[in-house]
Amino acid sequence: QTEYYKNTTTMDKNQKFVIAINREVGSGGHAIGEELAKKLGVKFYDKAIVKELTKKFNLSVDELEEVRSSKFNWWNSLVESYMNRYRIEERFDVENTVATTDNVFKVESDFLRQLAEDESCVIAGRSGFYIFRDNPNALKIFITCDMPQRIERMMKVRNLTEEEAVKAIDKFDKGREAYTKKFSGKSRYDARNYDLVINVTHMSVQQTVNLILDYIDKSSPKTE
Repeated sequence: QTEYYKNTTTMDKNQKFVIAINREVGSGGHAIGEELAKKLGVKFYDKAIVKELTKKFNLSVDELEEVRSSKFNWWNSLVESYMNRYRIEERFDVENTVATTDNVFKVESDFLRQLAEDESCVIAGRSGFYIFRDNPNALKIFITCDMPQRIERMMKVRNLTEEEAVKAIDKFDKGREAYTKKFSGKSRYDARNYDLVINVTHMSVQQTVNLILDYIDKSSPKTE
């Protein structure tokens, strides 16, 4: 029997929350996540940043548990310092995602959950809908875009030819889908994994952010 995750339908912005954004490469999802976090006054974490952090500091699952059981302030400061020094954008996320080991995925997933436990935040990552499937106050979003606009954005942002952009998108799409299926058993394109699916083909970053904020405002429980 096929199992689908129970989505939140509402997210209480007055309580600690996490917004998990999955996106197609070339859709502008990274910029949308950053601007959304800015508007909400919370931190933005990209999956690539987490991958670089866990790789740089060689954290094992056991070591991560030690971090979680210790005072979190020093680790939070370390993360902030690293993020400020190294602006890691989507273009660095070009490794063969399918080769990610179960151990690395667990470390990254546990770290992301810890970030969400510590404070409200926006997280962009390939399997956010799965990682936060049991979080009672998580909003799971998928950002999609028509291919011509994706190609155009890739050509502009990464300085690629049209042929190179098409090949890069194909590689990303296949790699991320394989990655998602390997660790979640689900297709990242299945709308039932998300609370909100947005086609941003004819929308600016600000228009998309405004739509998400409007959705949150209308669905969030009203306070007296």
